[in-house]
Amino acid sequence: MSYEIKDVLPVVHMPYTDDQAIDYAVLESEVDYLFEMGAHGFCLALVSDLLRLTADERLALPARLVEFACGRGPVIIGVGAEGTAQARLYARAAEDGGAAAVMAIPPISRALGESELRAYFTALLAEVSIPVMIQDASSYVGNPMSIEFQASLFGDYGDRVLFKPEASPLGPCISALRDHTEGRAGIFEGSGGLLLIDSFRRGIRGTIPGVELLDGTVALWRALAAGDEARAYQIYFPVCALCTLQIQGGLDGFIVVERYLMHKRGLFPNQVHRGPLSFALDAETRAEIDRLFKLLQEALR
Repeated sequence: MSYEIKDVLPVVHMPYTDDQAIDYAVLESEVDYLFEMGAHGFCLALVSDLLRLTADERLALPARLVEFACGRGPVIIGVGAEGTAQARLYARAAEDGGAAAVMAIPPISRALGESELRAYFTALLAEVSIPVMIQDASSYVGNPMSIEFQASLFGDYGDRVLFKPEASPLGPCISALRDHTEGRAGIFEGSGGLLLIDSFRRGIRGTIPGVELLDGTVALWRALAAGDEARAYQIYFPVCALCTLQIQGGLDGFIVVERYLMHKRGLFPNQVHRGPLSFALDAETRAEIDRLFKLLQEALR
């Protein structure tokens, strides 16, 4: 089944049982929830605890997630790995499992030259027939890739290449990718809402937030699409403030706060994490999250 990849495409958060096994029943409920909230589709990506999943889990999850989606929208699977052979294996499992696209960060353990990066991404594009979303997540993991290099992949492969820039500064990176691809490339932002209004004005095709603030992100996206700036900013301010608390902890900051809010919403029965973690919530941060979450719910009324 072919899907257009656009609009709000949240990254699922990974629920665990008390013994740290994936809780597939809760994960299925999460997928139902995100579609009920108005998501167009969803992703398995870094804030899904992707780098803490076992190889067997990463190979099995695409088919399970496509099953949970039940034809309601596209599923995009993160396949980035430290080696090309691993990434190709994950990409093959994604396409065979019914994914609409794959998303790939480059290896993060060392900086690579553009010839090695090109070999890595072209191997993925050769492995699958579905689109490959190039993710530069260098604002929190890995190393930046040049705009010229990324645009050259679009020049070679056209619409089979999508982009999720997360390098700093995000806005100028989006505009540069847009301009280097003559406005033809599909560009998605992943700031969690922090820079969504600025990104929207630069012509993104969609946003890839978390599920924990999805009601706010969907409402914000719809307000922007409708040109209702007063409504957009009313929702944006508490979303932005919540994301600011998350981003101080880097990738683990997002993961820990997201799981806290998923539990607070009653969507996760616990807050079980797989370690090691570089960030933990203290009492003051939790209290501020609670205050801002209340403001968001008031803004959505």
